[in-house]
Amino acid sequence: MIGRLEYKWIVGIVFVFGLFMDLLDMTITNVALPEIARDLKLNPDEGASTIQWVVTGYLLSLAVFIPVSGWAGDRFGTKRIFMLALLIFTSASLLCGLAWNIESLIAFRVLQGAGGGILTPVGTAMLFRAFPPEERAKGAAVLMIPMVVAPASGPVLGGYLVEYHDWTWIFFINIPVGALGLLFAGAFLREEKQPSPGRLDIPGFVLAAVGLGAVMYALAEAGINGFDDRQVIGFGLPGLALLAAFVIVELRAREPMIDMRLFRNRLFTAMNAVQIVGYGGMMGGLFLLPLLLQAEMGLSPFQSGLTTFPQAFGIIAMVQVAARMYNNFGPRRMLITGMGGVALTTLCFVLVDLETSQWWIRLMMFARGCAFALILIPMQTATYTTMKAPEMGRASAIFNANRQVAAGFGVALLATVLSSRLASHDTVLGPPPLGNPGAALDAFHEAFIVAAALTVLGMLMSLLVNDREAAVSGREMDMPLGEEAAPVVAS
Repeated sequence: MIGRLEYKWIVGIVFVFGLFMDLLDMTITNVALPEIARDLKLNPDEGASTIQWVVTGYLLSLAVFIPVSGWAGDRFGTKRIFMLALLIFTSASLLCGLAWNIESLIAFRVLQGAGGGILTPVGTAMLFRAFPPEERAKGAAVLMIPMVVAPASGPVLGGYLVEYHDWTWIFFINIPVGALGLLFAGAFLREEKQPSPGRLDIPGFVLAAVGLGAVMYALAEAGINGFDDRQVIGFGLPGLALLAAFVIVELRAREPMIDMRLFRNRLFTAMNAVQIVGYGGMMGGLFLLPLLLQAEMGLSPFQSGLTTFPQAFGIIAMVQVAARMYNNFGPRRMLITGMGGVALTTLCFVLVDLETSQWWIRLMMFARGCAFALILIPMQTATYTTMKAPEMGRASAIFNANRQVAAGFGVALLATVLSSRLASHDTVLGPPPLGNPGAALDAFHEAFIVAAALTVLGMLMSLLVNDREAAVSGREMDMPLGEEAAPVVAS
């Protein structure tokens, strides 16, 4: 039956296996951290700073390996590299479940992040090469399944496994999914290499890996200690300097690992600018709500996950409609409308108090999901519309690295805002006698306003998107990078 499907849908099915695991692991682990700390007998004085590396180590590894993924897929073949990344991720998941102490768990999480960092950009490049330019909105709709369901399922599934089974199962659950993905990939994917992938840009890889790693570490620490912390500044500023040096080196390199000349493409540059601001606001808002539900409203991790999960239903309900809207309305209007919807629903959380019904929160999350779909479809589609097939792998690597930094920035900024407002209200997270829930609620409300403001800034950035460029035809896709396409009116 699978063999009868068009190849583009086969690629979509295989990619869903890998992307689902990768994105699930970004949220499923958070709810298990307290149980992991207790089970591995961490010292209470060092527990909080040590256990965060189960998450931070994974994100750092993602950031380090994303840049090299585009070159690796072009050089050795997308099928081979995708299967290798899937094997690394699945094997590391097994090792994480078997970890005997915190040090081994962190090491295996870093290995898992290496697989995930390569997996997503290579899979994205495969998908958008398989779909012709005029059908890439459909390809983006395929991505919505794991991109929405996986992160939303993480807290629900993680909470259930931790409460009713054991924390090791948050890693073991990846093994059958990964094994199925490997079987499907081996049986149905075609090997695809680019004719001139070039050599591995060693200076570029080192600068990107160390620079991105330092920035991601600084963002993770900023969420705990604030942006004025010495360690945050000590890693963040050198990291930004290394990334600036990376840009200079790549622009001068004959065979760059990440072709910064792709940013001559105005549409690609505009979509990355929208993502870094708008996506940061969206992810920051998603970070705040589970904390409010668990720390102040007293919900268990499982109950909290069930309350936030309707956002996934909203996206699923709207995603096919959004895919059909793309050609008729263009990405700019969709992005502005979607960002506005997310900003409005985020502001609605300012009206939430400790007695608010969970069903009202679920309704708001459903509406937020509908707005989210109007963002995700054009963001995934327009970014690659004017990219030629040989550029797709490296364009995907840039966009995915940007997304990781955007998510890290949003979470770190909102965590810092929340910590600052809690201190201003002279309270901490948690029920009495630890904290004052009423004062903490005010701090959450102020943080939600900042999250909404970031999304409004994303609306303004969306004005940079040119609908005519996002509607170019297949003939115009063959033009050299940097040349302007003739104006095309979206049908």
